[in-house]
Amino acid sequence: MFFDLDKFGADYAYTVDGGEIGEISYENFNAASATLTIKGQNVHPGEAFGKMVNSIKIAMEFNSRLPIDMCPERTRGYEGFFHLISMEGDASESVMKYLIRDHSRDLFEDKKNMMKSLAAELNEKYHGRISLEIKDSYFNMREKIVPNNMFLVNYACRAMEQTGINPIISPIRGGTDGATLSFMGLPCPNLCSGGHNFHGVYEFISVESMEKITELLIKLACWSSIEEGDEEE
Repeated sequence: MFFDLDKFGADYAYTVDGGEIGEISYENFNAASATLTIKGQNVHPGEAFGKMVNSIKIAMEFNSRLPIDMCPERTRGYEGFFHLISMEGDASESVMKYLIRDHSRDLFEDKKNMMKSLAAELNEKYHGRISLEIKDSYFNMREKIVPNNMFLVNYACRAMEQTGINPIISPIRGGTDGATLSFMGLPCPNLCSGGHNFHGVYEFISVESMEKITELLIKLACWSSIEEGDEEE
């Protein structure tokens, strides 16, 4: 992230990237991307006996060996997943791209190791035709918030209560810039934006929600009054 922390000049911050009014998050997924490339051997199908190696079929075999219930459409809450986001290719070569997600760092590492072990197993079976590249994307900011910075969550809860909002603490089933900023040294929980149905054609936010979030952010900026419990009108 190209963000100058020294120029920003803050000890802590908030992102406003959440959903429904009241949402406060200090936990998010650990995230990685994985690219699986499979080299096949294509020959004329009429002469394929004992010669053809169809990369598409190896790709299908790899995906079928992943836990069937560890996918976005069958998980919720703190449950992680493998998400096949794209697949393209032909008999000669196929490329599959995955997202790997989990709130638990241990289970996150387990998922990455599962893919590595499966790729190694199929490489042995198909004589080294598979390459797997896994890149970490971001980590769970809980690691940076819980030890010494939970006061930021408490501040946000207090500010919401003072502005007539019911605080809802919930984990993010995704990521946020605040996660990256937290690991850069700027503790940064995430607050609601008031929006709904993100990343789809039905995404929306009401004017009333935006007004309420503005009121909340003004309240949060008044640190001394929040600490002292003053009720400013």
